[in-house]
Amino acid sequence: MRSEDIAKLAGVSRSTVSRVLNNYPDIPQRTREKVLRIIEQYHYEPNTSARALAGKGTDTIGLFIVSMAERHTGNRIYQNHYFAPIVDTVIDTANAAGFYVLVHTVYTQDDYLKVKQAFQQRRIDGGIIVGTQKDSERIAEICRLDKPFVMIDFDLEALAEHSLNRDTLSVINSDDYEGACEAMRYLIGLGHRRIAHIRGRMNTLSGRQRFQAYETMMNEYGLPYEDSDILDGNFLKNAAYEEVARLLNQARDQIPSALFAANDDMALAAIQSIRDNGLRVPDDISVIGFDDIPISSQFIPSLSTVRLPIYEMSKEAVNQIVNMCTQGTTSFNSSTFPTELIIRESCKRL
Repeated sequence: MRSEDIAKLAGVSRSTVSRVLNNYPDIPQRTREKVLRIIEQYHYEPNTSARALAGKGTDTIGLFIVSMAERHTGNRIYQNHYFAPIVDTVIDTANAAGFYVLVHTVYTQDDYLKVKQAFQQRRIDGGIIVGTQKDSERIAEICRLDKPFVMIDFDLEALAEHSLNRDTLSVINSDDYEGACEAMRYLIGLGHRRIAHIRGRMNTLSGRQRFQAYETMMNEYGLPYEDSDILDGNFLKNAAYEEVARLLNQARDQIPSALFAANDDMALAAIQSIRDNGLRVPDDISVIGFDDIPISSQFIPSLSTVRLPIYEMSKEAVNQIVNMCTQGTTSFNSSTFPTELIIRESCKRL
């Protein structure tokens, strides 16, 4: 069915149908309701390709998720405790605003081409990218398209580094540095002096900030740490499990009394590794994570962690991209969301 058919059935002009579909305010309410009733009755779907060719919006935003470190499985994004709630929240918030969401995954450097193609083929009006590892050249290439774009977990210094036009960009971050400092202060306040860190990928802003906070707090409190106390978990459970097993394979008096993991997946893997090596949490080793994924509160022992405002950040990303697409907003915006220390059972006072 075409828009001309809808117009005939409603007894209005084709342009009136178009104005109803595009939510113009100058349509009488009775006319609007009549057109919408017929659209619903006949399950009419507007031709987004034709709208794009006519220079109109598609009412579609792209969500691009970068995940290059994880092994290939068909559903690795949707089982990821960090990305899955972002996908859910973005889709729900966008749908409520009358927008569709096109989800693309970026598993390799070549996959960045998907982002450019989505814009060049006019399949989307704007995009959100999350999980941006330090692929500054690729990101800069996309930003030079001068299309509405929101980036989550992106280093603002990279914008200046590449002299990018900021007018069509928005950056949303969480205050990971302060959150990680708070986690470290908590462990130190419990009396821990030998603290190890399972760090995430250092080519991400969040990985770098959480590691920098660990180093800063250890130095600020005059606490020594060895190279062997810094474990490369890369935000992955298997890597964290093996790294902790290696850490525990040394003299008992050399084992740290506490572990700070840069995300909850690694923290939970660390607890399992500690158990498998005959030790207990928190009796022998205290563990604290970061993110506050749902399973953290259900695990035994329940995991102390730093809550990341994933839902709030995701909603804000959608609100900003929708405003940029519908109102033609052309001013750079940067938002930073606070984190929150969540104290549970996985840490004990010495």
